[in-house]
Amino acid sequence: MRTGIGFDAHAFEKGRPLVVGGVTIPHERGLAGWSDADPLLHALTDALLGAAALGDIGRHFPPGDSAWRDADSRVFLRVAAERVREAGWEIANVDATVLAEAPRIGPHVAAMTAVIAEALGIPAGSVNVKATTMEGMGFIGRGEGIAAMAVATLSGEGT
Repeated sequence: MRTGIGFDAHAFEKGRPLVVGGVTIPHERGLAGWSDADPLLHALTDALLGAAALGDIGRHFPPGDSAWRDADSRVFLRVAAERVREAGWEIANVDATVLAEAPRIGPHVAAMTAVIAEALGIPAGSVNVKATTMEGMGFIGRGEGIAAMAVATLSGEGT
């Protein structure tokens, strides 16, 4: 068994859609970033790559590379899953927490879970997504952005 962790945060930016967990959420601001700036899928991608000792999201999908400009982060997650399997591992489960004051994430968790399970090729029962606020503290609490943290557990022999 191997375990990896991931974390990502993005500031809000006007004029962009808000994408979290591969789901577009109605909100007056989206998140700033080179790709679609999905903090949940970025944290999950890092957790998977870390568990397999394959580096991080920036190594595989460098920011500033025009190939990834406005990219759908589901691509990152799918490629990370492929690379994990190529390294001899299977994805046992993933668990993640979205940190946001607004918008409310709870109503979108089921859709996020389905997107993540499909991208990873694992059962929805092996995916857990939850959300919390920062009780008004820090940049998230002040409504300046959203963050996510994730853990991935792999099983297998590895290469």
